Amino acid sequence: MVFRTGADRMLRHTLAVLAGALLVAAISQAAPSYAQIVIPTNRNALVQQNELQQFENRLQRQQYQQQQQIYRELDRPAAPRSQPNVPIYDKTCRMEAVGNTISRVCR
Repeated sequence: MVFRTGADRMLRHTLAVLAGALLVAAISQAAPSYAQIVIPTNRNALVQQNELQQFENRLQRQQYQQQQQIYRELDRPAAPRSQPNVPIYDKTCRMEAVGNTISRVCR
């Protein structure tokens, strides 16, 4: 693969960081926590390790926030549905119109 522009180099770097994050995530699931300690031998490895840790932290924070949003939606009470106020008339009642007024007469 040949990268010629600065954007291409940034994309390559981003892809490398993401691949490293996936690798670390897979290893962290399989290996015990004490096996994750890495002693970098040069400055670039330390920088990459810090970037990877930042990426993992952002990913965990995003997952936590999404889970909390789901919990909030589940806990949010639904608006109570009120019964419509519909008049109910007995069979013994009849409507009478007097002028512009309609009234009900029940016996």
